[in-house]
Amino acid sequence: MDVPITTVASPRGDELIARFDRLPRMTSAHWRWLPLLGLLSLGDTVDINALSYAAPAMRKNWRLSISQIGNLTSLSFLGMFIGALVGGRLADRYGRKRMILIGTMLYSLSSILCGLSPNFAVLGVFRTLSGVGIAATIGVLSVYVAEMYPTKVRGRIQAAVLGVGLLGVPFAAFSAKLLVPLGSEAWRWVFVIGAVGLVPAVLAVFLLPESVRWLIAAGRYEEATRLVSGLELRYSGELPPPVLTVPAAPPARGKVADLFTGSQRRITIVTALSLMSGIVAFYGFNSWVPTLLDERDHSTDTALTITTILSIAPPIGALVGMLVTDRWQRRYVLAAISLTTAVLMVVFAVTTSLWPTIVVGFLISMFLQSNAVTVYAYLPEVFPTTLRGLGAGLGNGAGRLAGIGGAALVAAIYAVAGFVGVFLTTALFSLVTAVILGLFGENTQNRSLH
Repeated sequence: MDVPITTVASPRGDELIARFDRLPRMTSAHWRWLPLLGLLSLGDTVDINALSYAAPAMRKNWRLSISQIGNLTSLSFLGMFIGALVGGRLADRYGRKRMILIGTMLYSLSSILCGLSPNFAVLGVFRTLSGVGIAATIGVLSVYVAEMYPTKVRGRIQAAVLGVGLLGVPFAAFSAKLLVPLGSEAWRWVFVIGAVGLVPAVLAVFLLPESVRWLIAAGRYEEATRLVSGLELRYSGELPPPVLTVPAAPPARGKVADLFTGSQRRITIVTALSLMSGIVAFYGFNSWVPTLLDERDHSTDTALTITTILSIAPPIGALVGMLVTDRWQRRYVLAAISLTTAVLMVVFAVTTSLWPTIVVGFLISMFLQSNAVTVYAYLPEVFPTTLRGLGAGLGNGAGRLAGIGGAALVAAIYAVAGFVGVFLTTALFSLVTAVILGLFGENTQNRSLH
């Protein structure tokens, strides 16, 4: 779907971007937006993990097979694929803030309806819709952060936003640990908890501005000027003079074809391939650990205890990502983390003792999230403003599409090669991610966004 978008190739737009980019550090307004963005990310995370934590009890209550759980996971990914593409494109056309709010409302209401579903088929429908809202929200959130925070700290801010969001993992895990034992259908409340994003969405209506870069790209210079001027007034200290930079290439017209033209074509393909392999590894581990531990002679209660302990790792992983993502080129950080994760997944696959399983699983969960926060910093940096939502959405969408096949692949491999085969497979996909980004990724450190 091609829609006309005004580009930033005007003197007024270039001047506003130069004034915005000269802010060397965060203002009080940036600090005020940060917890709100983190809470929006938390709502996403809780909903994403709801199915994983509800699945073991739901499977017993409804007598579902491993393949049916895989089908639900695939439907979630199908929704995410649609949400990433459509949400990203609509965010380019109608604004970052508007799409964040719409996506949050969609996945929250859909999650409540998942909890009220009378059967497997209805649950599948609402899980798909929930996936649409999740991907639309989280992809545009990363674009918003990249566009609204100073260049030298945007990686750390991406990590901080996702770090707050990752508190949703232990929140969902502890909620499941408390709720699921209450009754045979108490797993439904895990999905209802997934609607927690409604609270920050209401606050964002009043407290979150539109992206400056999107306003400029859309030709809404008066609004952009007011926002930039307001940020300049909040800055404590003398501002350096604005420096006009010349883009390396003509500004994109905002057409889908621009993603596959010239040097942008290679960037788009490499980004999509790395997201595809990375997401199969990420969700192949996180989505299946509770169910497969339950199958590996651990009781449901023990499996939930293990996954509850593992759920503490993601916020720590975000902190690790925050420490390294702005220090070196992101492509090399991503390659190193992916390679380390691949090795750990091999160890996890062959470990049978309880505590080694917990320790190695904890490290994997931690590094997967370090990788995730760095990916969300890297992804918006390789696309121009007029295509940033769609480009990031295409990368995310390709990953979610691979996740559909990955969920079916995990179920099939489990039937043939069991627990060991599943996690050796996720290790292989993590290794592929390391190779793609390490050899073919883009250098984005301190890159100005145009």
